[in-house]
Amino acid sequence: MAGAARRRDGHITQERMLEEAMAAIAEDGLAALTMSALAERLGTSGGHILYYFGSKDLLLLAALRWSEAALAEERRSLLTRRMTAERKLDLFLRLYLPRGPRDPRWTLWIELWARASANTALGQAQRELDLGWQEDLEALLAKGVTQGRFAPMDASEVTERASELLALLDGLSTRVVLGQEGGRDSRPALEAARAATALLIPKS
Repeated sequence: MAGAARRRDGHITQERMLEEAMAAIAEDGLAALTMSALAERLGTSGGHILYYFGSKDLLLLAALRWSEAALAEERRSLLTRRMTAERKLDLFLRLYLPRGPRDPRWTLWIELWARASANTALGQAQRELDLGWQEDLEALLAKGVTQGRFAPMDASEVTERASELLALLDGLSTRVVLGQEGGRDSRPALEAARAATALLIPKS
């Protein structure tokens, strides 16, 4: 396939495989993604993809980890930017919520939740990825409290509010991906998240 990233030995890079898998999920949905279909998109063989990932489940997990790693970098960058805590929190909401029903990251998240209870590796991955969001949101809220931008909260309250907000965002995100929150428009979910955030984390 023209444009596919290849190493000098001609093999397509793992990152390119993950990138193309996410694009395929966004275009055709998760059910349509097979090793053979992905191989055809990449101009390679299904065996080549299996060599790196071993199974479709492991490929999907790797794709989710890859996507979340990029978001983790954006979150860390957000925490260090020179802006008000309220603005940072609003950008955090935007970063967390899906872009629409075809958002491949959230499609993978829903699949992960469905399989995690019966798969130790998937369950561990879910906890690790969730913890990153939780810790960064707690850091954002704690700094906002210290700066006097949010109402006073002790450490346990910060943890509780962060957990509650993330649970709410998970629910809204699921509705968007299932097409239940404004159809193809994710703005109603963002407005609902903002309204709930104002109640959970009031300004000082």
